[in-house]
Amino acid sequence: MRLSIIGGGGFRVPLVYRSLLTYGGTEGGGSPFSGLFSEIVLYDADPARAEVIAAVLRGLGQGPPVRVAAEEDEALRGADFVFCAIRVGGTRARARDERLAVAEGVLGQETAGAGGVLYGLRTVPVAVRLARRVRELAPDAWVINATNPAGMVTEAMATVLGHRVLGVCDSPVGLVRRAARAAGADPDAPGFGYDYLGLNHLGWLRTLIHEGRDVLPGLLADSAAVGSFEEGRLFGADWLRALGAVPNEYLYYYYFRRESLEKEWEATETRGEFLDRQQSQFFARAAAEPPARAYELWEAARRERDETYLAEAREATGGWQRDARDMDEGGYEGVALAAMRAIREDRRTRMILNVRNAGTVPALPDGAIIETVCEVGSQGAHPLACLEPGPAELGLMLLVKAAERATIEAALTGSEAAAWRALALHPLIDSPAVAARLLDRAAGR
Repeated sequence: MRLSIIGGGGFRVPLVYRSLLTYGGTEGGGSPFSGLFSEIVLYDADPARAEVIAAVLRGLGQGPPVRVAAEEDEALRGADFVFCAIRVGGTRARARDERLAVAEGVLGQETAGAGGVLYGLRTVPVAVRLARRVRELAPDAWVINATNPAGMVTEAMATVLGHRVLGVCDSPVGLVRRAARAAGADPDAPGFGYDYLGLNHLGWLRTLIHEGRDVLPGLLADSAAVGSFEEGRLFGADWLRALGAVPNEYLYYYYFRRESLEKEWEATETRGEFLDRQQSQFFARAAAEPPARAYELWEAARRERDETYLAEAREATGGWQRDARDMDEGGYEGVALAAMRAIREDRRTRMILNVRNAGTVPALPDGAIIETVCEVGSQGAHPLACLEPGPAELGLMLLVKAAERATIEAALTGSEAAAWRALALHPLIDSPAVAARLLDRAAGR
């Protein structure tokens, strides 16, 4: 059983391998994923980065053998699972996107607003080409997409691969676990349940079922409990009570747009610029030092990266620090591997994934990718029946989905009108004139 990682030189790829070794645990003391794969194959457009990451993986401990493929087709041919973690243009392109947005007075975040659209325009053509190669070289493979913007990229790949591509994100599962602990519930207990619906980086936790009853209203009524977890501190107890739900952390950029922009304007360095500087230093140093030091260098950089995640939003809401449990419990890599295990072993596992709508939200097309609770088994992931979104939530979903679909259209057809529409319709961009200037600047005009 082979796992091929496309974008295998990505900084966060070692998290997937570490999860294979350590995530979850079993009664026998081993990892539930330890026997999932017999081989890990890395491919990256930058082979030097892939070799560094391979050295990091080997430093993590005894696990499946790792090799670096010289060509993408070599990595794909015969794969059972393909983990897609590409970053077209690298962190430097992300940093440029963010600066272009900030210069126009709009949000420059990687997946929301201008940053997400510009990133999607670069990434969708590459992702669709990859999907076609998977269909030709590994037609029975399942693709697990972690490439951002995850919902948009998954939707584009699904036009080729159908239900055999799933999008993963760690934000929803992290939210559920944090809210459960704050409500005094065990998220791993039998019978624990929840209702979550939205798009990637645009979703809401609407119920939290513990011992047969919804404990979310009680949690929202308790200001101290709300203040004990990240989303509660981020949005504030009063706003969560007004919403009657707990939003995904990325909705801070929508609900508190002015505060987000103020912090962005004050910052001397964007998130993308920080990551570009940090990762460039890591890869240069790791390539220059003995391979045995690669893991140590990666772990130090990884910890700094996680500690500074959403730093501007946390600073705007009091300057609090992230909970160490959130950084140590595992992120998207745990979600990805749990999905792979559920498919391979037909475990009928409930998870929050990015999948085709298939009538779940009647106002959206069936082929639109949504982020919701699914049952995952040998036939893939299927969304479960859920509460319909309220008017405010549906309105945001429709606007953002319209921008995503216009981005996909522009990326695949080259239509400048569609690209302009994608930027201008996005709720985080307030002017077609701004959208036009962003397109011109991104094209170097």
